[in-house]
This record gives sequence, C-alpha cells and structure tokens, in this order.
Amino acid sequence: MNLQTQFPFTLPKGYVDGDGRLHRNGAMRLATARDEIEPLRDLRVQENDAYLTVVMLSRVITELGTIRPVTPNVVEGLFAVDLAFLQEFYGIINFGDPSELGELEEAYRHPLPAPLPPENGNGSDHGDGLAPALAPEPELATVGAGGRVLVRKEGSG
Repeated sequence: MNLQTQFPFTLPKGYVDGDGRLHRNGAMRLATARDEIEPLRDLRVQENDAYLTVVMLSRVITELGTIRPVTPNVVEGLFAVDLAFLQEFYGIINFGDPSELGELEEAYRHPLPAPLPPENGNGSDHGDGLAPALAPEPELATVGAGGRVLVRKEGSG
C-alpha cells in the first residue's frame, strides 16, 4: 500500500504576485512532527500566536503556481478566503479523510446564498409592532462526508 504524501489544490481566489500574475494551483505535503514543533521557536509566532498558521502553511505548501519555495511572506499575501481554505485543507490531509478534499474545493467554489428576508410569523415581511423580527442565521456550515463540518465565513468564495 502506498501512502500519498502530496496533495494538489486549487485556491478559491488565488495569490497575486508582485508582477500581477495569478497563482491558483499548488500542492501541500503531509506535515511532520518537526513542522508542528519548529514554528513554536519562531520569534514572530512567540510575539503573535496567530502567526503560527502562516509559518506552518509555508512549511507544508510545496508549490503555488510557479512559486517555490512558498515563504511566510507569500502566505501573508493570500486573500482571507484562500487562507481559510488552506487551513481546512491542512486539517483534512493530516487529520481527516483526504477523500473529502473534493467536497472542500466544491464548497469554496460557490459563494454562499444570500440570507432570506426576515419573517414575523404571519407570512409578512413587516413587523406587527409587538416584537422585532429576527433575521434567520445564514447557513455558514455544511456537513461533508464522514460527518466533517465544513465552515465558511459569510461572503467567502
């Protein structure tokens, strides 16, 4: 049995380099214990815990379009939706079931639907003066194969 250690991906929006070229296709390898430990020694991570994601992803993304190596500066330049996508991608290939990657890419390929207008319970969109109508919560999560929850931020994709 062969173990797949590299996984191709397509970013929802893509990285725009300094020359204006768009890079959407890339590859990520499985993380090692060192990939999870070394970033904790990085001063940028010690000063700002949120930077851990940037350093971790730069260690495991082996290519992004024609960009090799992918540095923390490149990861910093990603659009927020692409960063969110890569975080979920990392979680699936390292801790989940890689067969769910197709569902992840499909979920990020389509924007979320617009929320429905609020109703007050009598079929009207206008309040009855008794209580303010509550807007329904937009659907931000879907359940993928194997029960894994795929979470997306409103307006992403």
